[in-house]
Amino acid sequence: MTRYGMVIDLKRCYGCYACVMSCKVKNHTPPGVFWARLLKGETGTFPNTVRQALPVLCFQCDEPSCLTVCPTGATIKLDNGIVIVDKDKCIGCSYCKMACPYGARYLVEEWQSYFPEGLPLTELEVMQRQLWEEKSGVGVSTKCDFCRDRLEEGRDPACVNACPANARIFGDLDDPYSEPSQLIKKSRGFVLHPELGNKPRVYYLPPR
Repeated sequence: MTRYGMVIDLKRCYGCYACVMSCKVKNHTPPGVFWARLLKGETGTFPNTVRQALPVLCFQCDEPSCLTVCPTGATIKLDNGIVIVDKDKCIGCSYCKMACPYGARYLVEEWQSYFPEGLPLTELEVMQRQLWEEKSGVGVSTKCDFCRDRLEEGRDPACVNACPANARIFGDLDDPYSEPSQLIKKSRGFVLHPELGNKPRVYYLPPR
């Protein structure tokens, strides 16, 4: 059984937001919902400072705290390593949202337009709202699922496919010979906040 994971090379990422926008287009997320986000920070002391982009998403943890707090069993960890939400079981209590240390969960009461209030929805927006509600529902928790439907078609997640710098490498982390596993081993791959014990399946390669 393939157990998916991702490696993000911080030397390659230059903060272009292609991952963010491809995720929004693919998943029809409404305003304010970013299953893929891009954080930017600065390290060092002037004049020796460095700007660094840090892409983040749901880390599909092996020990997900969102799962342990869910009172209805709506949060499910699949055999392939992906953590999903069953919208039909979710009651919108936000326990998972509060428990996630990475801020990867969103609760959407209703799909909203990107255009000013009062303007009629375009045909495209009507379609986007329908697709969003069919997949993610309303009034329930939502999150990245590594584009499960694309994986079933043999394709990489949208954010991986869209990255112009090839900074995202996707594959089977349980296979020691896969490209992601080899990169983690050879290039000192690390996870965010390992002290929390969530065991993320998204690794980073050092920026320098």
